[in-house]
Amino acid sequence: MIHAARMGHMGGSLSSVDILVSLYFHSMRCGPANWGDPARDHFIMSKGHSVEGFYAVLARAGFFPESALADYGKFGGMLYGHPTLKVPGVEIPSGSLGHGLAVGVGMALAAKRDGLPSRVFVLMGDGEQAEGSVWEAARAAAHYGLDNLVAIVDANGLQISGPVAKVMNSGPLAAKYASFGWAVREADGHDHAALTAAFDSAPWKPGAPNFLLAHTKKGRGVSFMENDASWHHRTPTDDEYGRALAELGARQGSGAAEAWAAGEGGAR
Repeated sequence: MIHAARMGHMGGSLSSVDILVSLYFHSMRCGPANWGDPARDHFIMSKGHSVEGFYAVLARAGFFPESALADYGKFGGMLYGHPTLKVPGVEIPSGSLGHGLAVGVGMALAAKRDGLPSRVFVLMGDGEQAEGSVWEAARAAAHYGLDNLVAIVDANGLQISGPVAKVMNSGPLAAKYASFGWAVREADGHDHAALTAAFDSAPWKPGAPNFLLAHTKKGRGVSFMENDASWHHRTPTDDEYGRALAELGARQGSGAAEAWAAGEGGAR
């Protein structure tokens, strides 16, 4: 998508896609079949700039035809550079960083008051933690005892301007969320078993919102993109595109990868 459109966020899409796969194909009760059910789970892509991985997962989950991915970034198409409500499966328009967790708090609180079993999952970036609205939402979530809320940080350590720790250090994130009253866990953000174990067992502590610090690599899976801040927003050349596909193809060896390539499974 990014190569064809000559635009997009490659690094953050690759760092977050394992989290999205674990949610949509294992842990969340959310798919096209139950989209109209108020008791379903909800997902907010707060780091909306990393939309390409999100679109790929939504398409494979059956929210819209995979053929529509070819229209990404084209005038008149529905797939913009940030999620919008034109796209089936998108809960809120996102990309203005710092908004997603606050919206998730509202949705989780509404579900609690309506007596619904819904859980709300919010995926944020580690650079996004510099936004003050994130911490207002974090305090509110603990105050209202929203144990049906799961906040996930794609902690790849990089943002468009460079290392997060140098641009605006928000760490230590696990300790800070814990100090606000959240139940906190950490996991390898590319380990599907670890991710699904965490998601499936939430809530981790009754009356406490859940925070997962997912340690990831920007540009995961492509050697020359990994841990390189320049790939936050950069388009691969034809040569780089070919090399990236070759590397990703060479890494397909597990049953999960083969099942994904064969189009097996589906959103729950």
